[in-house]
Amino acid sequence: MRVTGGRYRGRIITCPPGEIRPAMDRMRESLFSILGNLEGCSFLDLFSGSAVVGIEAASRGASPVDLVELDRRKKQTILKNISIVETPITLHLMTAQRFLKKIETGYDIVYADPPFPMKEKLSLAQLADQYQAVIPGGWWIIHHPREESWPQRVGELDCRDVRAYGRSILRFYQRDDQSSSSRGNDSI
Repeated sequence: MRVTGGRYRGRIITCPPGEIRPAMDRMRESLFSILGNLEGCSFLDLFSGSAVVGIEAASRGASPVDLVELDRRKKQTILKNISIVETPITLHLMTAQRFLKKIETGYDIVYADPPFPMKEKLSLAQLADQYQAVIPGGWWIIHHPREESWPQRVGELDCRDVRAYGRSILRFYQRDDQSSSSRGNDSI
């Protein structure tokens, strides 16, 4: 895998051991094209796998970047991969649910790419809303299989865009009250 854009474009990212479904290059490139300039944005990558999405965010200016990964076998590979990044990236080895419940400050962008077979993906969005993981005006982005249906709203998160990439869907929810967004971008 390679970083598709930004400061670290072209850098090779190693795939860790264990189960992994890395985000397709085309989808990642599209995701970050949609998000635009990430300078000054905080970024949370749930289910980080190889950390390629978090590295892409940092490559495009996001800081700080937090990664959440449950599989401890991936730790050494993730740490090696993020060593190319000069901005702060922190790895948290725990479940996404546990991280969302202990969150102390919200993020401009929360990206969730849970395993496709995972049954309770909607509960992640509900936890992100309940524990205010996304700041007002910020984004909750979920990568899920086309076969799943999602509501227009999850608490204060409102679906603003849906993009299809083969069997994969990226769904963009924005937290209400864009007026206090640090990004200042209330549309995709």
